Amino acid sequence: MADTIRRVDYYYADLPDQPGEGVKLLTKLKEGGVNLLSLTAFPRGSGTSQVVLVPEKPETLLKAAKTAGLTLSPRKQAFFINGKDRMGAVAETLGRLAQAKVNVTATNAACGGGGAYGMILWVKPQDVDKAAKALGV
Repeated sequence: MADTIRRVDYYYADLPDQPGEGVKLLTKLKEGGVNLLSLTAFPRGSGTSQVVLVPEKPETLLKAAKTAGLTLSPRKQAFFINGKDRMGAVAETLGRLAQAKVNVTATNAACGGGGAYGMILWVKPQDVDKAAKALGV
């Protein structure tokens, strides 16, 4: 089975870096019917954390965020990859981008159980189209 690679929209929100803020956000999104493909959160300093949200349906996230009074970043794009877990799966994808001279600015990959893996990767906005071509999407 070949990997499924797709270009995805993502948004981020800055939240206070305090216990319970993540669950408040995720509860609001759940109430708004948002299904997330990926979530990444990390501290930014100055008492804030950035939460990166990759929704299955961007319009549902935007509506839920508006209802919840959540300020999101402008739309950005990344690549979401999933497939059969195997040794070197991530290296294969990164190799295609390296060959096309596209620098990956960030990535996160994990085994999903049942023999599957998933990966999200980000490139600079000006490299999204070039990366899409290299990845065949």
